[in-house]
Amino acid sequence: MADRAFEWLEEAIIKGDYPPHTRLDEVGLAKSFGVSRGPVREAIRRLEGKKLVERVPHIGARVAALQPGDLSDLLHVREALEGMACRLATQRMTDAELDELSQLVEGHAKAGPLKAGDSYYQRPGDFDFHFRIIQGSGNVKLIQMLCDDLYHLLRVYRYRSSSRKGRAQDALREHREVIVAMKSRDADAAEHAMRSHLRHALLSIQGDLPQTGPAAPKRRAKAVAV
Repeated sequence: MADRAFEWLEEAIIKGDYPPHTRLDEVGLAKSFGVSRGPVREAIRRLEGKKLVERVPHIGARVAALQPGDLSDLLHVREALEGMACRLATQRMTDAELDELSQLVEGHAKAGPLKAGDSYYQRPGDFDFHFRIIQGSGNVKLIQMLCDDLYHLLRVYRYRSSSRKGRAQDALREHREVIVAMKSRDADAAEHAMRSHLRHALLSIQGDLPQTGPAAPKRRAKAVAV
């Protein structure tokens, strides 16, 4: 029951059903799930460990938030690390693994929301295109940083990006371009395709990020859901 509560809450946070700073009421959530408070409490504790939930004195557990500057830094780190992971995966994944990666993406293409162009939601772990490539890099440090430390924060951003008008179909096309480069065993082209894909995703939410440079107007930072 705790696993089910965790999966449901994680998806709800990623999809924005619970905006940043939303207080997570154990009693209300337990009633929604039809379970006792124990599984809900355990799910919230696990989400804290994933940095999707934070505990605030006198308030309790609530959905965490990132400032735009923190998000910008995170996304630039992601581009560099995932570009490197894609280069390594191109060299190390077997032909069979690359075929499975292609089949995964074609399975995504059949999903209703993606076909309608509304969003591109991927379940975590082996159902996730980016997760598969990172694992395929075979680099333990990259895997730790991208699949443990940053993974859940990045999934929030990725869903937010894919929900922008027209972005879901563009992301699908870019995934296919990455696979073509990987199957040709062109590590340079694969890294370039991945970094280009991530840069386009960043541009799709550019309005949520702070302006930089001497001409940038001063404005109050707005929290972003994580």
